[in-house]
Amino acid sequence: MKLATLRTGGNRTTAALAMEGGAYLPLPAADVGALLSDPQWRTTVAAAAGAASGTGLVHAAAVELAPLLPRAGKVICCGLNYSDHILEMGRELPEFPTLFAKYADTLTGAADTIDVYGSGSVDWEAELGVVVGMQLFRADESQAQQAIAGYTVANDVSMRDWQNRTLQWFQGKAFDASTPVGPVMVAEDSAGSGSGDGFLVRGYVNSELVQSGHTDKLVFSPARLLSYISQFTVLRPGDLVLTGTPGGVGMGMKPPRFLKDGDVLSTEIDGIGRLENTIRIHQNDGGADVRTPVTATSTKE
Repeated sequence: MKLATLRTGGNRTTAALAMEGGAYLPLPAADVGALLSDPQWRTTVAAAAGAASGTGLVHAAAVELAPLLPRAGKVICCGLNYSDHILEMGRELPEFPTLFAKYADTLTGAADTIDVYGSGSVDWEAELGVVVGMQLFRADESQAQQAIAGYTVANDVSMRDWQNRTLQWFQGKAFDASTPVGPVMVAEDSAGSGSGDGFLVRGYVNSELVQSGHTDKLVFSPARLLSYISQFTVLRPGDLVLTGTPGGVGMGMKPPRFLKDGDVLSTEIDGIGRLENTIRIHQNDGGADVRTPVTATSTKE
């Protein structure tokens, strides 16, 4: 089972089921996160699929993909979770996961252009994303595994000049609309990777392979991460956990290499899908944001 969130006009979105033959079936939920908030979501999807007719399907060529979880309550990320990436950053293997958070505003769609304002050191971080499907609090690993709704593809695009201004990573990781997530969520029971350890994560810049790592090398598995996080904060359906990136990031190269205006950043996980995002870098005086301010009535996806 593969689920997506589609843009349907204006600021509206809808959850959808990816069907055989390159089509999507719209579902009765505003997005995948809203769908997962219903404990009977699998029944809802099955019923919609069973009643589907050709007239209700939307062909993939006509679909615009929104961020998979545009209203995620929590986006929690693990840094330094692949041994090769840890070593290239000059660090030792951690006893505990290094965590940081993002806002839902950081998320963007699988094919969206990523506009960056005020940074000249834009880096890539291809990642496996884990979608929470049940409420978790102080859970053990077995409970955490059962609470995984599915897996998705993400790229934790990072502004290294901002990140390195202080010891805290937050400001380099939380630029609006800079973290593509999608194109779909593959349900955990159909992912062919029961514990999330069977995925090959790859990243490309202009079709050049720059990252390749297997999730069986994660220091902290998806279930272990969710269990650990749940010891201090509740996780709810539709929350997103990013599991870290393998080696090959630009900052680790000698000399460091960063994305340029017009570069195409692709992120791919076999069995889930591919993100393909064009990077647009807008320099301006003092790093001030020159975009039109968002009004109180606007909704940003």
